[in-house]
Amino acid sequence: MGVSYGAIAVSSGFPLWLPMLMSLLVFAGASQFMFIGIVAAGGNPFAAVLAGLLANARHLPFGFAIGDVLGKRWTARLAGSHLMIDESVAFALAQREAHRRRAAYWACGIGLFACWNIGVVGGAYAGTAISDTDVFGLDAAFPAVLLALVLPSLRDKAARLPVLIGVLVALAATPFLPAGLPVLLALAGVLAGVAAKEPELEEAR
Repeated sequence: MGVSYGAIAVSSGFPLWLPMLMSLLVFAGASQFMFIGIVAAGGNPFAAVLAGLLANARHLPFGFAIGDVLGKRWTARLAGSHLMIDESVAFALAQREAHRRRAAYWACGIGLFACWNIGVVGGAYAGTAISDTDVFGLDAAFPAVLLALVLPSLRDKAARLPVLIGVLVALAATPFLPAGLPVLLALAGVLAGVAAKEPELEEAR
């Protein structure tokens, strides 16, 4: 994934240092791919940043779920927040004992941070020699991973309607709107899902 990101960013015309700097300071694969993809397609950088922030909004509940793992010192909490990704949170929550939760979180977070950045550096330098990443299928790496993450959730009947609406809205808006905006409009699927849940919640009350 890191190699794919670095190669795609540089071969798309971004300077060599940009994907490396973003990987150190942002460390959020979805947001990084989204930013590069939207700007490379001619989209507004502000829309790309907004899309990245929305994609990472899930970190708010993550913070509540594993806040005790980060410790009490502000330096540890700041560093731990930077390492907060889906994998580190998942590995931490899979442990029952507090010390094992902390060990799993920090080991996973630090390990993936190192691997991701090493991969990005390698991919960025490779991108200077690769004019077309499509030839190697690197452009498909990130969408394939996202699809693999989404597919299991589609077993839940309640998740299918929001996904379907989001896909249809994005596809319909793509020919008419600048790059990045169709992705944001696809969030209408989330609103539809919430609206569909309201009658069930009322009935439960």
